[in-house]
Amino acid sequence: MSTITVVTGGAASGKTRWAINYFATCDNVLYIHTGAKLSEDIKRRIEFNNTKNDVLWEILDDVNDPCSLIKDHKFFIFDGLVSYTKKVLAAECDDVANMPYEQKKKIEAKIIADVQGMMSDVEKLKGDMVIVTVETGFSITPDDPYQAVLREIVGTVNQRIANIAQEVYLSTSGIQFKIK
Repeated sequence: MSTITVVTGGAASGKTRWAINYFATCDNVLYIHTGAKLSEDIKRRIEFNNTKNDVLWEILDDVNDPCSLIKDHKFFIFDGLVSYTKKVLAAECDDVANMPYEQKKKIEAKIIADVQGMMSDVEKLKGDMVIVTVETGFSITPDDPYQAVLREIVGTVNQRIANIAQEVYLSTSGIQFKIK
């Protein structure tokens, strides 16, 4: 049976550390990092776990098309949904501050479809996946138009993905609480 797990929380709340520990003893893990560069702390944590548990992971940085990567592994960490959303926004819209409502909905639909596609591919492989995202519901709407649109899109995507995932955890101050 396949399990799709979402871990959400604020910045620096322990989400990525938890996702790494979730698969610490597993071989055949693909760590998909959509941000530009994986931090040295995270790299060291993965290397330590791999050595300690005699496992080997594949780590990919600056991923633009995570959907194409779900094929040759058993376990997947998608880190993260916000960085991927920023990449899609940059590719799809030149002026986020003046983006029409229809375009925003189109971008949300694309991201949701991409993540659902990855989830479906993982399920076909009978694999497991952890999706790392940032919880946007704890803050006020930012004054910066780009940040406000990003927050709205991520919030909508988080809701859809969390509703279809089998498990959802909230991470705060390095402690994870199972909420679904």
